Amino acid sequence: MSKKEDIKLLRINYLRGPNMWTYRPVLEVWLDLGELEDFPSHLLPGFNERLTQALPALIEHHCGVGERGGFLQRLLEGTWCGHVLEHVVIELLNLAGMPTGFGQTRSTSQRGVYRMVFRARDEQVARSALAEGHALLMAAINDTPIDVPAAVARVRDKLDDCYLGPSTAAIVAAATDRRIPHIRLNDGNLVQLGHGARQRRIWTAETDMTSAIAEGIAGDKDLTKTLLKSCGIPVPAGVAVKTAEAAWDAAEDLGLPVVIKPSDGNHGRGVTLDLKKREDVMAAFKLAEEHGSEVLVESYIPGNEHRLLVVGGKVVAAARGDIATVTGDGRQSVAELIDTQINNDPRRGLTEEFPLNRINAQEDSVILLDLERQGLTIDAIPETGREVLIQRNGNVAIDCTDQVHPEVAHIVSLAARVIGLDIAGIDLVAQDISRPLHEQGGAIVEVNAGPGLLMHLKPAEGMPQPVGQAIIDHLFADDETGRIPVVGIAGSRGTHTISRLVAWLLHLNGRHVGLACTEGLFLGTRRVERKNSARWDASHRLLMNRGVDAVVIENSAESVLRDGLAYDRCHVGVVTDMGGIAGLAHYDVLTEDQLFKVLRTQIDVVLSEGTAVLNAAEPRLLDMVELCDGEVILYAMDGASPALAEHRAKGGRAVFLQGGAAVLAQGLSETSGANVDALLRRFAASPAAVTAEIDAATVLAAVATAWAMNIPSELISAGLDTFVPELQA
Repeated sequence: MSKKEDIKLLRINYLRGPNMWTYRPVLEVWLDLGELEDFPSHLLPGFNERLTQALPALIEHHCGVGERGGFLQRLLEGTWCGHVLEHVVIELLNLAGMPTGFGQTRSTSQRGVYRMVFRARDEQVARSALAEGHALLMAAINDTPIDVPAAVARVRDKLDDCYLGPSTAAIVAAATDRRIPHIRLNDGNLVQLGHGARQRRIWTAETDMTSAIAEGIAGDKDLTKTLLKSCGIPVPAGVAVKTAEAAWDAAEDLGLPVVIKPSDGNHGRGVTLDLKKREDVMAAFKLAEEHGSEVLVESYIPGNEHRLLVVGGKVVAAARGDIATVTGDGRQSVAELIDTQINNDPRRGLTEEFPLNRINAQEDSVILLDLERQGLTIDAIPETGREVLIQRNGNVAIDCTDQVHPEVAHIVSLAARVIGLDIAGIDLVAQDISRPLHEQGGAIVEVNAGPGLLMHLKPAEGMPQPVGQAIIDHLFADDETGRIPVVGIAGSRGTHTISRLVAWLLHLNGRHVGLACTEGLFLGTRRVERKNSARWDASHRLLMNRGVDAVVIENSAESVLRDGLAYDRCHVGVVTDMGGIAGLAHYDVLTEDQLFKVLRTQIDVVLSEGTAVLNAAEPRLLDMVELCDGEVILYAMDGASPALAEHRAKGGRAVFLQGGAAVLAQGLSETSGANVDALLRRFAASPAAVTAEIDAATVLAAVATAWAMNIPSELISAGLDTFVPELQA
């Protein structure tokens, strides 16, 4: 078979919010199969075998068949290469550690051109997976070498560079489980949870409730000990020293053995334990001096190191460290023994996905010093049967949460409160964590701000602990979601006027409102940007604004196709009409059915406790009623509309025009309120008006939306009487 030309990637677009495909961000790729349009999978000799041999886990892909092996069935029957590329990319993401289950591939109006989408938590990772998947697919088609491990490694590298760290990801996942939205605020681990005035922020395991003073105290080990000791918390006796001679003097005064460590180090760097000889103390001082601004000499506390995680004053997880040793065989050096007896453990690795770190003794001064104290070097060959200490406290990664004695939990919680940290990693040394510290001479040796969570999420032994959930429960009460009211308004006629009128009514109702519409970006009644702000980026900025407690966002079909919605869910979703299709040919939206799939996105994201507002005069919009998770309010000019009558007969709410006023109806009850005609006359008489997109239907949509937001009918009437629909030129 002759070599096939590469599939062309015509367009690559990251949809950052809910879209016509799914609720979540996706990478949308326009593909031109070229000559491969005439060669589905079963017509490519040997292709299926090469592909499934390279990616055997494709058997787990259900595809549209809905069962294990479904995608392989499609391969055998014959499926087009755009669909195959979708599954190859998804599998690469799965292998790289970013599990992805969603993908779709659909034909366009052009022969051989397809739109392929897949779930994409991070745009750069998704683009990397696409590039690798494209190359792998063409290699399988043309029977050229396929290096899956290298491709996966490159995607994983991009994942490590770009995506959230495991601690932050665990907190975000817990927030998602609570239906709390999140926004990533930088390229690292600064994340906003919730929207507007109800948001909280995390930076890994620090929160916007974490005191800067407390963090500064925790960074000073000597000050930390002083404060803890003053409250009766057991800490090792110790003193700060400036010279190696002073370190030995302090060791003699305290009584051997001792510990020497930097006063402001972290991750155990420069910490040497169980020192009994002068020369060891002198060497340990020099090592600690390299890792901190000051050196501490402390009494040695026998036992294992433990890390207890305190969140909101409660101990939520605990882990224990363990001694790492090797046993000589008379043939291998210490370095070789470390590799064969310690580093060969599959739980050890260089990245955060491994619960235990690989030991690189050549670069660890503490290990080299401990070897020297045993009369060995890294290249020495211990005699057969000799046990050699490598690490006195290896990775603290053995879960012991269920073993913590209540007295220990009380002291640890008190330590966090004394320092002032809402989230703290408390390091203590004890022989048995299930016994009170005073019974065994245990002590707290460090208090850490911004503690790592990985040891609790992926312990080397024992059960993982739900520490992300504990942090979310600390930040948000049980009945809180971090959400502010969000109103999304979609359509092509009068949507900016509806947006401004709804924002005005919310303002009168005491809300600090952010508004993004075609007439600009507004905070309250102040226009802060004059350019068209019915865009994803402008809307997103409102959700980030701590001064906003309600948001109104104008959307168009084009913006949904280009970016997706700026919010994951909304309290009120409005769709006014099925117009505007003429400008959507670039997105291959050419029919009313296709436009319906785009506009329904606004209704799909309405919360179960929210409301959809739909124009009953548009027959296709009535098909969206069943798509809404929440309530539906219909509006129409004619109160005798069959659609309104049927809706009201079921107890539904409706708004219609009667005698020039908006009528709010539910079931058989009716309330006559806002004077619509008066607003229209006032507008028509205004010489300063720069827009003509206001009519009775537009005003009714705004009234229905305000009613959905529980604004009293009297206030709606007053709002229409005082609304200024035009902007000065």
